[in-house]
Amino acid sequence: MKAIIPDFSHKSDKPLYQQLYEYIRDGIIEKEIVTSEKLPSLRNLSESLGISLTTVELAYNQLLVEGYIYSRPHSGYYVGEMYWPDDGEASGTASETGHSSYLSEMKAPDLYCDPSSFDFNKWKKCMSRVLNDHRDLLLFESDTQGEESLRYEISKYVYSSRGVKCTPDQIVIAAGTQQITSHLARILQRMGISHVASEDPGYLPVINIFRDRGFTVTPVEVRSDGIDIGKLPVNIRAAAYVNPSNQFPTGAVMPAGRRYQLIDWAAKNSSFIIEDDYDSELRYFGKPVPALQGLDRHGCVIYLGSFSSTLLQSIRLSYMVLPAEMTEVFNEIRADYDQTCSKAEQLTLALFMEAGYYRAGIRKLRQLYSKKLKAALDALRKYPDIAEPINTESGLNIIVRVRSEKPMSVLAGEARSVGVVANPMVPVTSGPHGNSLIFYYSLIPLGSIEKAVGDMVRLWKS
Repeated sequence: MKAIIPDFSHKSDKPLYQQLYEYIRDGIIEKEIVTSEKLPSLRNLSESLGISLTTVELAYNQLLVEGYIYSRPHSGYYVGEMYWPDDGEASGTASETGHSSYLSEMKAPDLYCDPSSFDFNKWKKCMSRVLNDHRDLLLFESDTQGEESLRYEISKYVYSSRGVKCTPDQIVIAAGTQQITSHLARILQRMGISHVASEDPGYLPVINIFRDRGFTVTPVEVRSDGIDIGKLPVNIRAAAYVNPSNQFPTGAVMPAGRRYQLIDWAAKNSSFIIEDDYDSELRYFGKPVPALQGLDRHGCVIYLGSFSSTLLQSIRLSYMVLPAEMTEVFNEIRADYDQTCSKAEQLTLALFMEAGYYRAGIRKLRQLYSKKLKAALDALRKYPDIAEPINTESGLNIIVRVRSEKPMSVLAGEARSVGVVANPMVPVTSGPHGNSLIFYYSLIPLGSIEKAVGDMVRLWKS
C-alpha cells in the first residue's frame, strides 16, 4: 500500500482535512491504494502525520460519504470496491432482489425553503444596482441562452462548490427545471434519442415531461447505493435520469465506484446521463458530495441545477450544463426559443453571486436546516412505535416509515391539518418504501417542530 504522507500546505485555503481527503482519494483513483486495503487507524495516522485526531476523522468521514472507503465494526477502515473501465469488469455490489418496479407519484411542496433564511435586504441592494447602474441592459430582450454575466457566475460557482467543469457557453438558463427538461428533451430527440431510464422512485414531474414528449420511459429501481446500473438499457442510445448525490426521495448517495461504472455504461452505449443536482449542497455532515459531471471524460453527463431550494421559489431560475456535442445542437435550435426568465432577476442574481451573498446564504441554510433536521429526528424518535425516520443527512426532507393501518393519503391529510407537509409515496405496490411519507421538516419554524410532530403523531394514532 502507498504510504499516506501528504505534503500539507499550511498556506493553502484548503483545510488540512480536505488536503488529506484529496490525497487519499487521488491515491484510490490512481490505484496506488487498492480495493479492500486497510487504512491506518484514526489514531495511528494522526500520530504519524502530526495532525489532530479530528482532522483525520473529518477526512475519513468525507471518504465514507462518497463511497471511497467503508468501515468494519471493531476492525477499521477499508478501501471500497471501485469500478475501472480499463479492467473490463463491472464491480460494484450485486443486484439486490426485491420488489417489483414502481414510480412514486411525488411532487415537492408548495414552499421549498424557509423564508427567514433569505436575505431580502441584500437581494434588494443588488436589484437596485441593476435598476440604477445597468438600466440600459433592461431595454433589450434577454439572451435566449441566459444572461452571459449570470452564466459566468454559475460556471465559477459550480466548479468551486460541485466540481463541475464547464464554460459559460455550455450553460443554458430557463424558468425552472421543467422548462429546462423540455429544452433537453428536444435536444435529445434531435440527436435520435427517444428512450429515458428513470430512477424508481423518482421525481415524477420531470419524468412526465419526457413521457409527454413521446419518450419511452423505463423505471429502474433505486437501491441503497443509487440506480441499479445493471438494469439500464444496453445496445441502444438512451438517457438515464439520476440524482446521484442526494436521490429524491430516498436520499441514497451513489458511491464513487458506481459513479465510474455509470459513466462507463453511457460511454459504451453512446448514451447520456442526466444528473439532477437539485439540492445536494444542503448536506449537513461533511462536505457536499462532488458532482458526477466532474468525473466525466467522455462528454456524456448533462448537469441540471436549480436555485429553487436555495433562493425563493418565486425566483424561478434553473440551468443545465451541456456537453460540447449537445451545445452545438442547442445552438442549431436556439432561434426557436424565447428566454422566459426575467432579465432583471438574472442580472440581480449575477450581482448577488458576484458579491458572495449567495455563498453566505448557503452557509446560513445549512446551519438552519441542520438544526431543523436534528429537532425533527429528536421529535420523531420519541414515537418509535409508529414513526421511523429513514434518510437523515441532506436535503429538505426525510422519509418517515409509518406503522399504521390508515392509508398514506389519510396520514398525509392529518399531517396537513396541523400544518405539516408529509406527502405519500404512491402508488406503492411493495418493497422498502411501502407505508412511507416524505416529511418536509424544512417548512416548519425551528421552535415549532417538536409540537408539530407531536400533534401529527397523535392524529396518526387516533
